Amino acid sequence: DGSKSETRTCIFGAHYFAGKNIVTIEGQATKKDGVLILTPIQQAFIDNFAFQCGYCAPGFVAGATVFLDRLNRRPIKRANLEKAIEEALNDHICRCTGYVRYYEAIRDVALATPGCVID
Repeated sequence: DGSKSETRTCIFGAHYFAGKNIVTIEGQATKKDGVLILTPIQQAFIDNFAFQCGYCAPGFVAGATVFLDRLNRRPIKRANLEKAIEEALNDHICRCTGYVRYYEAIRDVALATPGCVID
């Protein structure tokens, strides 16, 4: 159906991914006329100073990307957004920031993206 999902690639053999489209952190941004264009979530993480050491960045970018894809397909009420963000990223571990800036960045993108959140 074209929906995105998140998988811990380090615990599966390569055969598991046969015929599947895999997008890593390196494949998130695009280039236009030789200029790197970040995704809205990547830019929001930078704007919110979410990254410190960067160790957890790939997982948070992937998780947030999948979460936003789900919101685009099935919007949620604004009142449920904070809890939905926490649940979507519950498995991700950050040893530096305490998660607040990641969650704020994701919330900002969800609220700014038409169709993700309903009142």
